[in-house]
Amino acid sequence: MTNYRKPQRWTGRKSRAQQLDTALPRFLNKLDTTGGYALVKLWRAWDDLMGEMASMARPLGHRGTKLILAAEDPMVMQEAQFLAPMILEKINCFLNEEVFDKVVFELLNGRVPLDGKISQERTVPKRKLEKPKYLGKLNKELDPDSPVGKCYRAYQRMFTEE
Repeated sequence: MTNYRKPQRWTGRKSRAQQLDTALPRFLNKLDTTGGYALVKLWRAWDDLMGEMASMARPLGHRGTKLILAAEDPMVMQEAQFLAPMILEKINCFLNEEVFDKVVFELLNGRVPLDGKISQERTVPKRKLEKPKYLGKLNKELDPDSPVGKCYRAYQRMFTEE
């Protein structure tokens, strides 16, 4: 009895096995047509790239060729505007091409930057309200179903539900 082998067709592929650490980056680069992989490297290297400036301006994202950075307060945001050309130059040199042509600063307002660094929030102690001396004297004069009467009673509950 003879063994019949099916002839193999030429698929054009190389039959050599490659190591995963060399093959995977090339494969992912072919899939990444929008440059997202380079931006992830940028966000991860943000602190090293920006130095002292990194704590003042955190990356929020991009829209086309516009880089969006976050500042924690308006004064820092205003000062960072003057450093925008230097920031653009550093980032485009890091990416080895001119990816961004404009920097826009926005206030952080509780958002989490792309590099995941969340600054310590300043906690403001809750202020203790003092009950007004004559609170409740207008209950007889105000209609309880009117908007003003409802508002006045809600104001009274602020001091009784503590």
